[in-house]
Amino acid sequence: MTTSFGDTLENATSAASLAHSRAVSQKIEKAIAEDPSEFRVLTGDRPTGNLHIGHYFGSLQNRVRLQQAGVDTWLVIADFQVITDRDGVGPIKERVYSLTTDYLAVGIDPQKATIFPHSQVEGLNQLMLPFLSLVTDAELRRNPTVKAELEATGNRPMSGLLLTYPVHQAADILFCKANIVPVGKDQLPHLEQARVIADRFESRFGHPAGSDKPVFARPQALLSEAEMVLGLDGTKMSKSKGNTIELRMSADETARRIRKAVTDSERFITFDPENRPEVSNLLRIAGMCQNRDPRDIAAEIGNGGAGMLKKVVTESLNELLAPVRARRAELEKNQDFIREVLRHGIEVANERAEQTQREVREAMNMVY
Repeated sequence: MTTSFGDTLENATSAASLAHSRAVSQKIEKAIAEDPSEFRVLTGDRPTGNLHIGHYFGSLQNRVRLQQAGVDTWLVIADFQVITDRDGVGPIKERVYSLTTDYLAVGIDPQKATIFPHSQVEGLNQLMLPFLSLVTDAELRRNPTVKAELEATGNRPMSGLLLTYPVHQAADILFCKANIVPVGKDQLPHLEQARVIADRFESRFGHPAGSDKPVFARPQALLSEAEMVLGLDGTKMSKSKGNTIELRMSADETARRIRKAVTDSERFITFDPENRPEVSNLLRIAGMCQNRDPRDIAAEIGNGGAGMLKKVVTESLNELLAPVRARRAELEKNQDFIREVLRHGIEVANERAEQTQREVREAMNMVY
């Protein structure tokens, strides 16, 4: 019995698949340590708001680590994807600049990384045409990513862009020949989509003229084991909920936000994620800031209660983020530099996209 494409995506987060992804990730990490020049990483964000500590602990720290290890790093600012579930773009230019500033403030080196908004890379977006011929409407509607994004919109009518959202993500990954993509386990279907499209393109169209290699690298997941940081209200941290600590916030703003964080009625502080998720989340944040076990921090606070817990979290976060915020403040004074970083990234991305498009047209016998 043949497994369908939709089943493949829905099985991407099964226990067996997760175990396989973890094993592959471990091999990739070892290979990076031996020769990072073999790898190119693609990751990025939608410019729908300011980056927060969930991004910092969940992905930004890892991006800096991979870059420092010598991996060729590409960061896509997915500005077209803002309108997958929105009626307008909002202050998108300011947000693109803010994202770029955050990237540099946390340690991304623009001399080593390529930072670009994908709306500015024509060859990337042109890949949507051949890629859409490789998937069906039914497959896209069964895609877990599409289902999740649709649910997040309150089941408003699905736009064509939302339906093809995973295909556009595949174009982001494949156009630059990225071969590793850092993801959490809930994002594995994103990457499976890209692999299926790469395989189908090769099967249907073959290789560029005179080459025995496929056009697209088959990207692998570098599975992140970072624990999810909840918002200050105990729900998923989200830019739209106002339950975040943004990287750009001041120390005083951070303190005010944390003072309002949800805890519970028990005074004695313990780390118990199942029964005390809000308290445990704050302990987890302090633990990540201090690089310590949250249980040890809980034991130190003990009868100090929620007040002491929030004080520890505030001090830990502000100490960790102080150099990031100082660097960010300096960068904000130099918008010409931010523009130059983006212009350079756009130029590099377009050169790569044009080369990929030449290979695509050759493989499709569309060189006239």
